Amino acid sequence: MLTVGFDLDMTLVDSADSIVESLMAVVEQHGHHVDEQAIRKTIGMPFPLVLPKLIPNADPDQLLAAYRAHYRIHGVPKTKPLPGAHDAVAAIREVGARVVVVTAKQGITAIGALVAAGFEIPVQDVVAEVFAEEKGHALKGFGAQIYVGDHPGDITGAKVATAVAVAVPTGPTTASELLAAGADVLLPGGLPEFRDWFTGWLAAR
Repeated sequence: MLTVGFDLDMTLVDSADSIVESLMAVVEQHGHHVDEQAIRKTIGMPFPLVLPKLIPNADPDQLLAAYRAHYRIHGVPKTKPLPGAHDAVAAIREVGARVVVVTAKQGITAIGALVAAGFEIPVQDVVAEVFAEEKGHALKGFGAQIYVGDHPGDITGAKVATAVAVAVPTGPTTASELLAAGADVLLPGGLPEFRDWFTGWLAAR
């Protein structure tokens, strides 16, 4: 079965502001400081890896637990679909193909974010808390032929899965950086360009 995978944050959904707001609120509550732009540059990467570098003088486990609790309540409901995201999912389903989501986000918040943004993705079609090569193994398990993402780690995952790495510059990584990371396809305008590309890709198979 034809299967197309998507990253979540800043690929399907716009979660940047809510992530930043939750982390900054929690960091301040714990008596620390973090630069907003520094957080934005890390969106898409696993927070267990990011937090020790962003706030090195804090307890990363304590901060992660507090952030996740705050984000589930205050951040997840604010999640919105990125332009073209629903149409991209529709284009895939219209040809009888399967849509899966493979993300570094925590499972419960990934499901909540999808629901808040209006996506109907079965729980069994979501793999959470994986990054880079781990995404590739999850995509292999699904038999995905395409993976769409906004981060070099997404491209790495696609390569591991021998899937077409489709990049969208809707996150913190620029178009040129995504190409340098090895993207097979770049959609400069993001997911509004997905349907036309996908239709052409199917026709050429």
